[in-house]
Amino acid sequence: MLKSLKLLAIAALAAWVPLTASAQNGPLRLEITEGVIEPLPFALPQFIAENGAATDVAADITRVIAADLRGTGLFRQIPQDAYISSVTNFSSPVQYADWQAINAQALITGSVESRGDGTIVVRFRLFDVYSEAPLGEGLQFSGSVESWRRMAHTVADQVYERITGETGYFDTRVVFIHEEGPKNARLKRLAIMDYDGANVQFLTDSRSLVLAPRFSPQGDRIIYTSYESGTPRVYLMDVATVTSRPLEAIAAGNMTFSPRFSPDGTQVVFSLEDGGNTDIYLLDLATGTRTRLTSAPSIETAPSFSPDGSRIVFESDRSGTQQIYVMNASGGEATRISQGTGRYGTPVWSPRGDYIAFTKQEGGRFHIGVMRTNGSEERLLTSSFLDEGPTWAPNGRVIMFTRETAGANGAPAVYSVDISGRNLQRVATPGMASDPAWSPLLR
Repeated sequence: MLKSLKLLAIAALAAWVPLTASAQNGPLRLEITEGVIEPLPFALPQFIAENGAATDVAADITRVIAADLRGTGLFRQIPQDAYISSVTNFSSPVQYADWQAINAQALITGSVESRGDGTIVVRFRLFDVYSEAPLGEGLQFSGSVESWRRMAHTVADQVYERITGETGYFDTRVVFIHEEGPKNARLKRLAIMDYDGANVQFLTDSRSLVLAPRFSPQGDRIIYTSYESGTPRVYLMDVATVTSRPLEAIAAGNMTFSPRFSPDGTQVVFSLEDGGNTDIYLLDLATGTRTRLTSAPSIETAPSFSPDGSRIVFESDRSGTQQIYVMNASGGEATRISQGTGRYGTPVWSPRGDYIAFTKQEGGRFHIGVMRTNGSEERLLTSSFLDEGPTWAPNGRVIMFTRETAGANGAPAVYSVDISGRNLQRVATPGMASDPAWSPLLR
């Protein structure tokens, strides 16, 4: 029996409460560009435990904040043994000269209080060391002690946003396929985790093959492909209750796959095979109305909406090889946008609307790449034996994907890379993992 997953019940965080009447914004700003940058050095003294019961959780929160920021490749943590000043009181004035002496550009301070009712209160401040001023307001929030990790991610999101000007992506989850067993008899289960690989929970058992999970725009539902009926069919899962059902409006006798939500979550676009022909269809979840969007003897699949819902990008072999096309969300004439050599597939529109990520196969290698929505400025971010299936962070700055190693013992793993091609790293998962899909920000 699967345990009920309480995605949103890990203590809904209380509203942000300003600790100061006004914010004084200093000039500290880290510009994210496509070039090589020098990581910004920051100091993060361990958050103060306001009482004994908060000691361990204060240390845990500090550790996760640091890992979030370091993991972006944009920030460099100054070791605590280099600190001249110590922070023992959250309200004490900052000794800026001491932090300037160790070349810290940003200083993060905080405190944690544990209350008898099982809740904790977290406070934090961010300082621009060289301007000798707070960078934004100090904030306070509370939640259950079990939600401490979300609180840490939320603090890191605030720091990231104030310094870069971009929305953070740490308080998010990733749904993926957990794999086990030999390569020729691999068992696959739907699983969900924090963006950094923590708090893994299984959503299905391994009795039926599952593929291509995708979050709804609200993060409350997951759509995926399952072979539970013997043929691939699209299923819809409620995340809070971990209950799923096939989309009955899609004819049960046909193979359906590659589903994805519309930006408002009211529709699903997917591929349907009928009589040996595969086309793209649109399903209205409220009415069950199904609309055919493509009609060609070729294979059309892997559709993805633009953020404004006006267009759909997809892959097709109508030109003789696998390429990327864009059409209106209502269907009709499609325009090919992939113009390079090789084969292109699994296109996904960025949440920002500026890029399309894709998988490219060329010269015996697989790549994750991005291009502008008209096909220009193609840039390959990775190269390996098998890289495929990109998914965007909600801020459109980082991409996760599957990388599989070669040979009889080849195994898949989840990796991430930023859109400049920097900071390639493996995401920690319990065993083999593939086909990640990023959630929106949980808050």
